[in-house]
Amino acid sequence: MRISWEEYFIIIAKTIAERGTCPRKKVGALIVKDNEIVASGYNGAPKGMPHCIDEGCIIKNDHCIRVMHAEQNALLQAGKDAKGATMYCTCLPCFICYKLCIQAGIKKIIYIDDYNKHDLFYWIEHGGIELIKWKD
Repeated sequence: MRISWEEYFIIIAKTIAERGTCPRKKVGALIVKDNEIVASGYNGAPKGMPHCIDEGCIIKNDHCIRVMHAEQNALLQAGKDAKGATMYCTCLPCFICYKLCIQAGIKKIIYIDDYNKHDLFYWIEHGGIELIKWKD
């Protein structure tokens, strides 16, 4: 049987996550519009800077701040093409990435793992993004 588009894109997001360079959490994000991949991203240091796997994590408030989040990298790559698109992500975006998705015009986020959902209630309620938790 042929897999659905959503399953196909979730599998790709999982594969993208394997490029992540922070050992604390590997995240992959994929932006899709009309069943075509617009952009992808994984968590890693900004271009030209050392990665966690090279020099270790920089921890502040129990979070690694060395890395750009996968969602941020995908949104930067997509630019205006993100408007009206769907984001497939291995975990629920943090509140900063969620706000960036709202601003970029992402219409739907399909994600696998919850991540600090309690920080997102306001943004979920008012942001206008359809949120779907993927069930394997």
